[in-house]
Amino acid sequence: MLKTTPFWTDDFPRPPDLAVSALPTAVDVAIVGSGYTGLHAALALRNAGASVAVLEQQTIGWGASSRNGGMLNPGLKAEMPLLFKRYGQEQGRALWAWSQAAIDHVETVVTQEKIDCDFVRTGQAFLAYKPQHFTAFQAEVAWFVKALGYQAQRLVESGALQHEIGSHRYHGAIVDPTAAGLHPAKYIFGLAWVAAGRGAQLVEQCEVQQIRRSGQQFELTTSRGVLRAGQILIATNGYTNQLVLAVRRGVFSAGSYIITTEPLPAALQAELSPQGRMFFDSKHFLNYFRLTPDGRMLFGGRHNLSPHLDVKTSAQMLQKRMLEVFPQLTGVPLSHTWTGKLGLTFDLMPHVGCIDGIHYAYGYAGHGVAVASLVGKEIGEVIAGQRPANIFAGLRQQRYFFTPYDRFYLPLISAWFRWLDWIS
Repeated sequence: MLKTTPFWTDDFPRPPDLAVSALPTAVDVAIVGSGYTGLHAALALRNAGASVAVLEQQTIGWGASSRNGGMLNPGLKAEMPLLFKRYGQEQGRALWAWSQAAIDHVETVVTQEKIDCDFVRTGQAFLAYKPQHFTAFQAEVAWFVKALGYQAQRLVESGALQHEIGSHRYHGAIVDPTAAGLHPAKYIFGLAWVAAGRGAQLVEQCEVQQIRRSGQQFELTTSRGVLRAGQILIATNGYTNQLVLAVRRGVFSAGSYIITTEPLPAALQAELSPQGRMFFDSKHFLNYFRLTPDGRMLFGGRHNLSPHLDVKTSAQMLQKRMLEVFPQLTGVPLSHTWTGKLGLTFDLMPHVGCIDGIHYAYGYAGHGVAVASLVGKEIGEVIAGQRPANIFAGLRQQRYFFTPYDRFYLPLISAWFRWLDWIS
């Protein structure tokens, strides 16, 4: 029977003995959201000696942090040549180095904290959906060598793709060995376990309904009572609501959808993904896919940016696309179909900063496993006074009064992306 819950939390449910707390009366810092950003910030703040409450409307890690594809890819959503033009060479190089450091940070944390989350550096394969896309790939790899001195990437022509992927659908690839994969549920619950062990107070089923300033502090009205805090961090990414309207004007949500098959025979796994790569293709409405640690094919994508598509309808659409890529999976039953919200900004960059004394971090655009982790650590250090700023805080951030009305403009953006995929 096809399950409509995330595979990851079915495979590794929230630990029943995870130490959660009642709502305290006062803390140094209140963090709204218990995903990668919030928990890494909580760890940084506890390491600095601050008292911290992490407030979660659902259960710990309920959102995208336990629903994503488990991929850690170098770079940001906005392409590096564009960032060089937008911010200059020096800032562009710094952003590239930061994105690589984000993957290293996750590896360091899971190693030092002994979080068993199936972290592995299998690398990624960026797949050319059309022949002309591979021509662009050639120019891209040359640009990375010239502008960044980055030589880890290599081109794979279509005739040699069988060593990377058991599919004839693509026209070449860029392979980068620095990318990694992990089990999102094991990772988020491992972080929560460590944070609780360090003294962070994790408060579940705690919807923050209002924030108001009270003297030099803030007063948070929640579904479980009132909390006073010296500082606040909004760390809700794609689940950001209008709690703080100025914060909401910088980010909007989009739906991403995933299916998994039942576990595959070892020989079929080796045929489909000989190197165990993290895969994604070159469409604007891209597909991303990988083998899970227990040997399922995980296949994800975006349909029309809406977060409200029926997940069973989505499963049919994704399965059709999956079979175009891997006809070998014909007849293999699906086990799970689910969705989650990712946070997007109009400049396709993470936004980090402080508005009216309230800190915020969001806009990872599908790169959140690594990016949100390092952003969380760094903004925690900023709040603790141990770091002057995060790299993204100094960049101009696009925010508009109409951003909260995304239900009106998302169909237009979707139509634009589909047109770009058609003409490219």
